[in-house]
Amino acid sequence: MILVAVDDFLFRSKIRTTGKQAGVELTFPKTPDDTIEQARSLKPSLVIFDLNSAKMEPIETIVKMKQDPDLRKIRTMGFVSHVDAARIQAARAAGADDVLARSAFATQLAEILLANATERS
Repeated sequence: MILVAVDDFLFRSKIRTTGKQAGVELTFPKTPDDTIEQARSLKPSLVIFDLNSAKMEPIETIVKMKQDPDLRKIRTMGFVSHVDAARIQAARAAGADDVLARSAFATQLAEILLANATERS
């Protein structure tokens, strides 16, 4: 199980299609609180964040997850525009396990989903 905290329609569609083709179970929380609640109940192997999303509050949500003893071991990955150095630094400071440029994330998506579909926190 992988949570995908992404509200960008194009990336959601790409992730959903790639996950379906790879046979990976995905769920798409609708709010930051929903992300935390689903992380707690589903214990995903990975939570993917669009670090450019204002609606999903990715940096704040990563901080909450990493401060919570029940959630801190869940892997977090964010993707962001490669020129947004401040957001990349903020995500790393928040505790994101991986931060990728959007282009690298899109290129490696199938491998990322498959690699994390079999891992458990």
